Amino acid sequence: MRYENVYFVNGTAYAGKSTLVKLLAERFDGIACEENYHDALLEELDKNEFPCLTYTRDLKDWHDFIRRTPDEYEAWVNGVTAECEKLELRILDGLSGQGRRVFVDTNVRVETLLRISDRKHVLIMLADPRISVDRFFERPDREKQFLYRLIMEESQPDRALKNFRHCLERINSQKNYDAFLHSGFPVLLRDEKRTPEETLRLAAEIFELA
Repeated sequence: MRYENVYFVNGTAYAGKSTLVKLLAERFDGIACEENYHDALLEELDKNEFPCLTYTRDLKDWHDFIRRTPDEYEAWVNGVTAECEKLELRILDGLSGQGRRVFVDTNVRVETLLRISDRKHVLIMLADPRISVDRFFERPDREKQFLYRLIMEESQPDRALKNFRHCLERINSQKNYDAFLHSGFPVLLRDEKRTPEETLRLAAEIFELA
């Protein structure tokens, strides 16, 4: 199936994907599927079908989350991406038939996007991989501050923080960045001097909505 009225925004963290999706939906009277929009289905998921997505739902001790090795963390993130893709496509099957444009901050993998979409309906947004590592705890997000408190509660907080940063480095690697960069889809790089309105204009041109 190809999604003719769905516009996918993928890429790295801190690139402005969800903000852009919201602006596009407002400007073009569309439906905004912002970051983690599939979380609305989390409570009803079968843990056997979605073991990675339900990992945090069913977690008893959150200290186990921040104690994982980089290998374990990377495997979990990759699993979450695959499971999110499955959920997203289920949701989009319903939304795409409503007659309105759908703008998605997506987890759908590049190889899948190449099959279900095209260059006029996919935008890759990228930020320097170090931003996601060095500035992870700078955001006031409740979830990030919760994780930071857990790390500080460890018997060796400095060691725990170093381990968690290694986990972040693994999933925000230059290799992953380059895979997005050379995906074949249009790319917008993070630019601190560019306004949200300018980013919106560039995205609209790429999507041929302007």
